[in-house]
Amino acid sequence: MQSYGDEPRPLAALSLPSRIIIGTAACAVAVVVAVHVAMMFLHVAPSNTLSKQQGALISDYVYPEYEQNWKLFAPNPLQQNTHVQVRAQLRTEGGAARTTGWTDLTARDGRAILHNPLPSHTQQNQLRRGWELFLNTHNAQNRPVGLRGELSERYIRRIVLLRMEDEWTRSGGRIERIQVRSQTTAVRPPPWSSEKISDKPVFRVLPWWQVTADDLPEGANNQ
Repeated sequence: MQSYGDEPRPLAALSLPSRIIIGTAACAVAVVVAVHVAMMFLHVAPSNTLSKQQGALISDYVYPEYEQNWKLFAPNPLQQNTHVQVRAQLRTEGGAARTTGWTDLTARDGRAILHNPLPSHTQQNQLRRGWELFLNTHNAQNRPVGLRGELSERYIRRIVLLRMEDEWTRSGGRIERIQVRSQTTAVRPPPWSSEKISDKPVFRVLPWWQVTADDLPEGANNQ
């Protein structure tokens, strides 16, 4: 019978201080992993006593690096399609004002993702997450609630101008104001369902926003 008693044992061959250091490091890594998993679980889990008591601590740990926009055991999955659309008011070289038609930015992202095995994070999430941030930080009258509300407005304006500035100014016009709206349409129920819902789109139209130099993409010349 083969004996394994003489096989080398690398860990046992180390000095006592080295084994203590390795053991301490392994324990520290295990503790960090356990804390991270616990924090993320409490963040995405349904509301419970512990998450309510430690809500501030959990939020400080999770945001912004580990933010998740989904929940475990979600009782009400999304049943709507929301498209973000934009238009601009331009001032032509002759001094006349012109308003562009609506451009569906969400539809453009959808076409970029379609049949793309490796879509970019920007195409998948930038506009959607920016719009969700705006909705969560504004009241029903589209007024910002707190500093994050003002931040979300600047973020949306920069997304719009980053994507549309060249297209809008190609004819020689200067962008003075932009307007954003959302078009929300209910997802049709499956054929076997007896549920009746309206498929009429619902619009949320924001007021016109004045464009400033800070809103334009870096290096853009919009004089």
